[in-house]
Amino acid sequence: MTTPDEPTPQTDQATAYWTTGLEHGELRAEELPVPGPGEALVRTLYSGISKGTEIVVHTCSVPPRVAEAMRAPHQEGSFPSPVKFGYLSVGIVEQGPEDWLGQKVFCLNPHQDRYIVETSALTRIPDAVPPRRAVLTGTVETAINALWEAGPRLGDRIAVVGAGLVGGMVATLLRTFPLARLQLVDLDPERKQLADQLGVEFAHPDDAAADCDIVFHCSASQEGLARSLQLAGDEADVIEMSWYANREVTLPLGEDFHARRLSIRASQVGVVARARRHRRTNAERLSLAVSLLKDPVFDAFLTGASPFADLPDVVQNLSDGRLEALCHVIEYPDDDGAVPGNDGAAPGNHTAITSSQDRT
Repeated sequence: MTTPDEPTPQTDQATAYWTTGLEHGELRAEELPVPGPGEALVRTLYSGISKGTEIVVHTCSVPPRVAEAMRAPHQEGSFPSPVKFGYLSVGIVEQGPEDWLGQKVFCLNPHQDRYIVETSALTRIPDAVPPRRAVLTGTVETAINALWEAGPRLGDRIAVVGAGLVGGMVATLLRTFPLARLQLVDLDPERKQLADQLGVEFAHPDDAAADCDIVFHCSASQEGLARSLQLAGDEADVIEMSWYANREVTLPLGEDFHARRLSIRASQVGVVARARRHRRTNAERLSLAVSLLKDPVFDAFLTGASPFADLPDVVQNLSDGRLEALCHVIEYPDDDGAVPGNDGAAPGNHTAITSSQDRT
């Protein structure tokens, strides 16, 4: 409580995206308090839509049994809705400790134009990493964790099944390893274009090479997981990176899995992989991830952009399949209403959005 001689802390306004019901989201105004000790005010430049997880949230498909475990670090509200969710945010520190002022940062924060957060939750973006590209930090972190989980070795034969954002990231990191073979596997022949941009061999599931030492499964389909078991060599590991949410998965465990003593291991980014858990913190993993984004090859994953005001329609169109994307970038206006321009990363295609506010 303040005394008559103490000034009352002033609040400001921010705008955030909330999932408010089944396949419905909206932008909501909320109060923004003054930063306290050890906190910073961040003005958002860009955020990225993590399509797989965010569509699960948009369709209210998070299983109640794991609802608490699947909370994002700075989420507000609870599943299924209303909930403020997201975790690929890039901004600039406008208030806070002196050594943070003006610093471009990544944060596992929902889609919001300005927010208050502890500086311990911020990751500094190196000067050599364009802020637009830095929205990929959280996905690179996911791929790093999977590689730590799997422990690829010299001369390994590896397949990555599912050439979406996560699978593509795993293949991108692996392309510099001294492997005997690396294939990015997908049903969609158009994904070969992505593989070519990454410098990775592409294969249709029917043509993919078997006898793999490690298979990373990222397709979020039971067919993809079943094929992953077929591609794995005897006693090999399948690293399961897909999240099926409330969908049931049926597998032919009486075939390759049992007869050839295979292992399926889950990789989930919420905690550091077991092999590095006592040697790396989450903050160190994020710092590593953003440092790797100096490589312009990652621009291949930035496949479109839209203004923040269109975010509710963008999410609905991604859910409907009317908008295809690996990582769709959301651009935030500055204090004068101008949208950030190209900052050194490959510019995204601005997508025309049709209204979906009346959809049920």
